[in-house]
Amino acid sequence: MKKFLSYIRPHLPVMSLQFLVKFGGTIIELFLPWILSTILDDAVPSGNMNSVYRWGGAMILCALLALIANVVANRMAIRTSRNVIIQLRHDLFEKALQLSSSQTDRLTIPSLISRLTTDTYNVHQLLDNMQRLLIRAPILLLGGLVITALLEPVLTLILIAALPFLGLVIWYTTRIGVPMYTEAQTALDRLIRTVQENIHGVRVIKALSKGDYEIAKFDQSNRDLIQKEQRAGITMAVTNPGMNLILNLGLALVIVLGAFRVNAGLTQPGRIVAFLSYITIIITALMRVPRLFVIYSKGSASAKRIAEVLEMSETMKIGMRDPVPGPYHIEFKDVCFSYNKVRNNLTNIRFGLKRGETLGIIGPTGSGKSTLLNLLLRFYDADSGEIRLSGENIGGIPPEVLHTKFGVVFQNDFLFADTIRANIDFGRRLTDAQIEMAAGTAQMDFVSEKSEGFSSLLTIKGANLSGGQKQRLLIARALAANPEILMLDDCSSALDYKTDAELRHALAKGFKDTTTIVVAQRISSIMAADKIMVLDEGRIIGYGSHAELLSTCGSYREIYEAQMGVVM
Repeated sequence: MKKFLSYIRPHLPVMSLQFLVKFGGTIIELFLPWILSTILDDAVPSGNMNSVYRWGGAMILCALLALIANVVANRMAIRTSRNVIIQLRHDLFEKALQLSSSQTDRLTIPSLISRLTTDTYNVHQLLDNMQRLLIRAPILLLGGLVITALLEPVLTLILIAALPFLGLVIWYTTRIGVPMYTEAQTALDRLIRTVQENIHGVRVIKALSKGDYEIAKFDQSNRDLIQKEQRAGITMAVTNPGMNLILNLGLALVIVLGAFRVNAGLTQPGRIVAFLSYITIIITALMRVPRLFVIYSKGSASAKRIAEVLEMSETMKIGMRDPVPGPYHIEFKDVCFSYNKVRNNLTNIRFGLKRGETLGIIGPTGSGKSTLLNLLLRFYDADSGEIRLSGENIGGIPPEVLHTKFGVVFQNDFLFADTIRANIDFGRRLTDAQIEMAAGTAQMDFVSEKSEGFSSLLTIKGANLSGGQKQRLLIARALAANPEILMLDDCSSALDYKTDAELRHALAKGFKDTTTIVVAQRISSIMAADKIMVLDEGRIIGYGSHAELLSTCGSYREIYEAQMGVVM
């Protein structure tokens, strides 16, 4: 909770003022039954109508002041909680973007979405209601007890005797409720993941007629969430009837005992009426406590989940910069890596690329091609070995410096629902010349066929473009900032052979000083590369030029013969 205090601390002056306004309004509200008692016991029996009007006017004034104070205080509370959550949500989103890939894998994307939306909403509700109810309810309770003790000390003992039982009910349900709401939020994460997977894969689901199967999976996640929410809700719902029972028993005892005291001449009817009014105020305040504790249970469970993200330590430490001059622009030295730390996904990867050279990487699915690129970008740290860029260990290069050196197209990249220009620019404030140059190199001739050119709008995920058009746009985005290193991860699979050849020719001509790594399934896309790496089960089984591999690597020769229709 220390983390959350840092968000609340700047707003403490406003919260203190809000507390004073709320305190003043609540105290004024407590005078109303006392004034009523005075009217009934003193003003009315005396027959002095001026006194009745005077005290009645005082009641109206107090009611108006209490109303204004509570409205002002509530508006201040809403504004404060809104400002706190705006900053909290901003920092949580920023932190989510800064998490390492391994941390994101552990938390999962659906869980991060849930924490940014549902959990921040629950914390907002907690802050808002704590400022409004946490101040008002105790003041009404304690203030009511003090005034009732002055009015009728004997009857007040009944209320005081009920308080320990009320506290026991609240403590018990809260202790059980908070873990239950934590489980419910985890179930919500699973539901979001199910929905997210189905939305992304809706075409596959329809094509394979698996709608019923996926609906059954969704229903299972939905039922699990409902059961956990219902269990938590039922547990917390015990608070309201339990407190009602205790308070109503106390109220019944007060009425019976009060009647005996009035009949015996020990008190006045106005005092009993005022006492009952105070009991109503106290009961109203106490009946808000269960709602407050439900909100607290949800809010505290969500706060812990948010704090888990905000307090995550930086796993990708920046080491000392140790440049060692060498002939290679990119160098891997006996690099090993495992996602699960059980079985290596890459083993003893060793190679070097000079500036301006092109490396083609080929191999079966799951051989570690994309993993190699992830390590070069330092999305993950290698378990052993070194990766050097211009002679410098990438562990000593700050991410904001390292990543500006790259232009990257991933296998499953994304496009925004924005203009073609904005998708290429990607917030980098590139010039028109840079965008047009990148589009030309990427063979984006289809832009000229659109009436609005680069200002043409794309739908979500670029659904109004063909697969090849999407890939060319993504390549243009990677090229637009003239990167030092270009990495293309199987991003030409949707291109026809003619366009693919023209793209490779344009890259060789316009980006000859750019070191390029191309991951491909088609051998024609990498035949002209300076070096070709053949990966299988995370190991290099072939490395060299196309001609060298045809004579030294059986796996590469088999791929070549199968794809090119040539028998060596």
